[in-house]
Amino acid sequence: MGVTYGGYSKAIVVDEAFVLRVSEKLNLAAVAPLLCAGITTYSPLRQWKVGKGQKVGIVGLGGLGHMAVKFARAFGAHVVLFTTSAEKGADAIRLGAHEVVVSKDPGEMNKHLNTFDFILDAVSADHDINTYLKLDGTLTLVGLPEKPIGIAAFNLVGQRRRFAGSNIGGIAETQEMLDYCATRGIVSDVEVIAIEQVNEAYERMLKGQVKYRFVIDMDSL
Repeated sequence: MGVTYGGYSKAIVVDEAFVLRVSEKLNLAAVAPLLCAGITTYSPLRQWKVGKGQKVGIVGLGGLGHMAVKFARAFGAHVVLFTTSAEKGADAIRLGAHEVVVSKDPGEMNKHLNTFDFILDAVSADHDINTYLKLDGTLTLVGLPEKPIGIAAFNLVGQRRRFAGSNIGGIAETQEMLDYCATRGIVSDVEVIAIEQVNEAYERMLKGQVKYRFVIDMDSL
């Protein structure tokens, strides 16, 4: 078998069952992260039937979290963004959050006890999941912390809390998401870079200096 270039290929042959249709209304660079961050957050919000009249918490405002905020708002929910960085508040509101809570402030957290229908945790850094289990509703994890998660049993059994996980969606659901995004004008916030900037982009990503996804301009390859 010869050399293959995967996502860097000029052209590829694929089975039609794995092809997705993208509307011409959407910017392709901003669509690219929808096939990962988009469907990863869209899928659990649909699975747990998030919609009007519900209060939804989103933990973390990164590549996943910013899409979760956009979708939850579009679905009609009251959206609360949890972040450890107060400076992210203005951007969270711009993206669609109704409220922003600094999770390091116990007073702010306590104001929201027992008020949520659903919480989507999009944080991959190590953090205390019990902080959010106490808030009620179904807590679904889509972030991937490196270390095992420690859950205090009482936080689950004491008041029948629900803790779940969710992976990326399938082809049919991804197409559903793309079609929904086309009707609502929803795309990822991206920074387009040249292939020569990959190493610099990686270092910036480690420092959390991207809003909210890098996309490589393939014409620069």
